[in-house]
Amino acid sequence: MSIASSPGRRSVLIGAAAVAAGLSREVSARPVTEGPWAVELFTSQGCNSCPPADAHLGRLSKRPDIVALAFHVDYWDYIGWRDPFASRETTERQRAYARTLKQRYVYTPEMVVEGIGHDTGRDRAPIEALLTRAQVRATRRATPDLSRSLGGPLSIKLDAFPLGGRVADVTLAIYDRRHTTPVRSGENQGRMIENFNTVRHLELVDRWDGTARNWTIPGDRIGPTQGMAVLVQETDHGPMIGCNKLEPAYSG
Repeated sequence: MSIASSPGRRSVLIGAAAVAAGLSREVSARPVTEGPWAVELFTSQGCNSCPPADAHLGRLSKRPDIVALAFHVDYWDYIGWRDPFASRETTERQRAYARTLKQRYVYTPEMVVEGIGHDTGRDRAPIEALLTRAQVRATRRATPDLSRSLGGPLSIKLDAFPLGGRVADVTLAIYDRRHTTPVRSGENQGRMIENFNTVRHLELVDRWDGTARNWTIPGDRIGPTQGMAVLVQETDHGPMIGCNKLEPAYSG
């Protein structure tokens, strides 16, 4: 695998074969008229270009109209610092987006907005432009209704939605709200890295045919201060159809 670089990001070429400290009462995330909109950041603590994008995601995570998720990739671990939150699974998610979006390479930092476009995420304007593009194209949303009581299961509800005979992926992401890590080696040696909404568990809940459905996720999979997001997306990492989040009041 070849390595390439360009200003403000670290890149890896793709080979041809790869073309409330808790919830004290029942809370719920109800569908909204517009959005929320999904922003996924692919990042690494071993990448010195990533901290500005990490900070940008932290700001986006505070917006009620944004489902902000950070996926830590593992392909920079070899350069001196092993990212404690990186996994092969998240790296493969980024590679899948690269194939769908017809990218020649994967890179960090990379923000994928609504599965329709990408940018480094280091600056606000390109991400806002992608969000505007997503809002224009989405005349309807399949926004999941999420609810959970203290320590109980997560309930996911989707109303009927016209998918035109296709199916969509319903994916659950469970994430830590905030981490501060002293980096002792590698490109960010000596820095305190802040990460937000770091995905720790990702699972395909179901393939959805657009009929009204309900799913239940056992509560023991979710930590007391972790956030939960559900993404409804065209199969094979296509555009988002809807998304929503549910978070404890305490952000850590």
